[in-house]
Amino acid sequence: MNASISILSILLMLSISLVTSDSADVDNFLQCLPTHSNPSNPIAAAIYTPNNSSFQSIYELRANNLRILSSVTSKPVAIITALHESHAQATVICAKRHGLQLRIRSGGHDYEGLSYTSDVQFVILDMFNLRSIQIDMASETAWVQAGATTGELYYRIAEKSNVHGFPSGVCTTLGIGGHFSGGGYGTLMRKYGLSIDNVIDAQLIDANGRILNRKSMGEDVFWAIRGGGGTSFGIILSWKVKLVRVPAKVTVFNVQRTLDQGATHLSYRWQQIAPKLPKDLFLRLQPEPVTINGNKTIQVSFIAHFLGETDRLIQLMNANFPELGLQPSDCTEMSWVESSLFWAGFPNGTSIDMLLNRVQEDKVFYKTKSDYYKKVIPKEGLETLWQVLMEIDDIFIQLNPYGGRMEEISESATAFAHRAGNLFKVQYTVLWSESDGGISAADRYVEMSRRLYNVMAPYASSNPREAFINYRDLDIGSNESNNTDFAVATVYGAKYFRNNFLRLARVKAMIDPDNFFKNEQSIPPLPMPSH
Repeated sequence: MNASISILSILLMLSISLVTSDSADVDNFLQCLPTHSNPSNPIAAAIYTPNNSSFQSIYELRANNLRILSSVTSKPVAIITALHESHAQATVICAKRHGLQLRIRSGGHDYEGLSYTSDVQFVILDMFNLRSIQIDMASETAWVQAGATTGELYYRIAEKSNVHGFPSGVCTTLGIGGHFSGGGYGTLMRKYGLSIDNVIDAQLIDANGRILNRKSMGEDVFWAIRGGGGTSFGIILSWKVKLVRVPAKVTVFNVQRTLDQGATHLSYRWQQIAPKLPKDLFLRLQPEPVTINGNKTIQVSFIAHFLGETDRLIQLMNANFPELGLQPSDCTEMSWVESSLFWAGFPNGTSIDMLLNRVQEDKVFYKTKSDYYKKVIPKEGLETLWQVLMEIDDIFIQLNPYGGRMEEISESATAFAHRAGNLFKVQYTVLWSESDGGISAADRYVEMSRRLYNVMAPYASSNPREAFINYRDLDIGSNESNNTDFAVATVYGAKYFRNNFLRLARVKAMIDPDNFFKNEQSIPPLPMPSH
């Protein structure tokens, strides 16, 4: 009896000392921050702890997946909403010194919420306020801070020029820091490649709190942060990008066909045609289940972005894809910046001021997976896909064509390895709302997404089955929050980065040998060979 009481008291004392030690770490971290930030830009206004009345709203504002947000079991001990670059530096120095994990968030679009969740004591460094965009039209370049959104970038370019643009995402609330570091793709990818293919410099905060540029970080690190996911290597403060030329008028269309209107044959042909179209034409395929006159069917949207006017587009489509039967009345001409609203799903005529809305509204629960396809899905494969889509119902998938500029860039030119040989990339997203069951329905919907993924396995890339890091998916392999096992990392690393993974691990060992910057799918340092 006395022995069991003494064991209980020892355990109680241990747990109290652990709690006391944890709170001491947090207190020491908070006291450390002002001593390492620029006193002329006080950091106090950027610090939010659970004692702040606005802590929860700040936490939720840029947490875009309700599936993650509704299942969070541990909150950050603090959120630092950096107002000055020295605040970001101080957060790194103090978190490292006092043993707190750091998660970095710019737009909050990490599909698995790794920018705002962890299973260990952690701090969020929120980059959202570091959002300056400095455009120099003489050199056709821009410096863009990590917290700026894609929408803001498009808007600021359009303020300066109607014949310039930049190749990046369709969603207009993406944070530039994370979006670019995973590659950054959009409707200009077949003409100009990815965002990272047009990045010419960057500012990175390393694990020692130093701000490095391309020259001081070195070409290996600069290579790694372009497509390797920046948060494994440091904190992206800003990118310097080369703007690209676009015509004053571009043309878009969204033509829809159901199964009765030949959607299966058209989708089969799309796979053969879309990757070989001229670079100026990007043609997305988007099938979804619909109900018409009480009957479930599939409706396929053919959504296009053309760097030119309607007459030329009709000629190209008639020569390359006459089966679609494109008509001039299907086409709409607009400026490039207006086309960014079209692609984001806004009605024609929407003011471009909408691009300045920085926070995603109408959040939902979702689970996303991705695939790369190197060969055409046969018609029977498409019919299987249609069947599963109709069974799931709450789903959309997007097939984005490769070819063009993507074929020309070597897979080792940047850390982004999915280049030549791919016909298209697919995003599968199962989504639901509170009325569908909310978080209690998550297991059922996630299982649906896995079932669809398994059904498509015979047709997708293999050995490895490749995936896109910006469509983060923990199903393909993940580590614990605070332990980056190299063997586990090689599994998801091969899928995300192909043959670039080992070089990324070597770079990690150079820039962050202690593995301070980590998450469940980060790049570990390459282990030293044992003698």
